[in-house]
Amino acid sequence: MQKLTKVEEEIMQFIWQIGPCTVSQIIEKISVKKPPHSTISSIVRILEKKGFVNHNSYGRTYEYFAIVEKKDYTKKNISHIIKDYFDGSAEKLVSFLVKEKEIGLSELSELLDEQE
Repeated sequence: MQKLTKVEEEIMQFIWQIGPCTVSQIIEKISVKKPPHSTISSIVRILEKKGFVNHNSYGRTYEYFAIVEKKDYTKKNISHIIKDYFDGSAEKLVSFLVKEKEIGLSELSELLDEQE
């Protein structure tokens, strides 16, 4: 699975959120300055070439849908982060999050209790 650029990932987030959608529907969801239709269309076609989305065509209308699940992409990215920044140790990642106050010990304890 290829890594996505920041912009590609942002567009994938919309596709995962909306489900099957057109480029116009993606643009509607963008809250900041609306980019040109051609720009988003180009990004979606890149995502299709990278194997993240596919489409159904209805005449001249293309409806895009994710073929890579968000959970799978997240898992792959987390694995890369652990490997690249924490020497392959999930324990070091959790320790980092606790030290940086991104997660408290009580929250960590609750998560562990949920797993049992």
